[in-house]
Amino acid sequence: MNTLIRQNFALLFAGLCSFVLMGAGQALYGPALPTYARELGLALTRASWIISAHWIGCFIGVGGLFLAKSTGSPRLALAGMALGAFGLSFDTGWLLTLASAAVFGAGYGCSAVVFNPRMLAAFGARGPAMVSLLNASFGIGAIAAPLVFVGLNNNPALCFAIVAALCALVWIAAGKSSTEEVVTTNEGVTFVPAWDILAFGTIAIGIEASLIGLGPTALIRAGVTEVDAAKLLSVFFVGFLLARIVLTFTAHLINAFDLFIIAVLGTAVFAFGAALVDPSIFFVLMGATAALFFPGLFVTGIAKMGRDPRVTPLIVAAGLVGGIVAPILLTLLLPHMGDLGFFWVLGSVLFTLAIAAICIRQRQSSRLIV
Repeated sequence: MNTLIRQNFALLFAGLCSFVLMGAGQALYGPALPTYARELGLALTRASWIISAHWIGCFIGVGGLFLAKSTGSPRLALAGMALGAFGLSFDTGWLLTLASAAVFGAGYGCSAVVFNPRMLAAFGARGPAMVSLLNASFGIGAIAAPLVFVGLNNNPALCFAIVAALCALVWIAAGKSSTEEVVTTNEGVTFVPAWDILAFGTIAIGIEASLIGLGPTALIRAGVTEVDAAKLLSVFFVGFLLARIVLTFTAHLINAFDLFIIAVLGTAVFAFGAALVDPSIFFVLMGATAALFFPGLFVTGIAKMGRDPRVTPLIVAAGLVGGIVAPILLTLLLPHMGDLGFFWVLGSVLFTLAIAAICIRQRQSSRLIV
């Protein structure tokens, strides 16, 4: 393992740093929404479009790589995040703010496509564990960003300027990893999308995006202060990070699709706990289980669809559809759902998703074992 780390150090460095910054950038949207709404004179429902702009940008970036049958490069992904965060650091009006969020999202989406298959291929049998480690690093930035946001007096422009500067530094340091290629094509194997896994990804990642982007707003509606909501989002990501670190050491012990089912069912239980008992405590607990959605889906999807260059963009794109649509739908529903309606809706959707996944697991177990 030490030899593999030395051989792939440039890739590992660029990947871990990129995912830390992805986490930081995404986690800033939630606590920043009330600030954007006040400063720009927008209704909160309209301000939340910044989250959808981010995911639309992700979809465009990932879609471009899918059409090009390419996994892209680390520097391409970092450049998109740097430029987007740089745009978000200026008071340039609402439309340009949305455009900057979309550019940051394009770099964010490309990062997911660039690094996940590279890590899976470069580390061989330990690939799934390294994918878990890579995605765990997302939580480091996501934990820190809301705390930095509060420490800088709820100043989203300054926070995004810091993210832009760090992205630029990693771009400079990416070095060799920007030109490395990982063979991902299965010669002679027909590329056939696994629509069941892709559908699960759309719903699950849509829920994850909504928790991150709209969770603080839902907590505020439930009576939590803005400052406390930002802090709770950081604690949410502590659970997120710890769950993925644990998975780094245990990924080889559990079937990937079973992991996904457990994660979905656990998150549903915690969502109902937030609605019935305490939204603050159970929102935090949801971070630990939601963290396992993507690793379980990604490894299952690769196992079912192979390593064609189009597979990773397709898996990521399926999640992005949910990331775009789910926050919009929930934002429209929030004013009509009551103070705890957000958690009731999430719990109901996730419980239904878990039942559907269990049924498919029983029918197709031989094809879903990873």
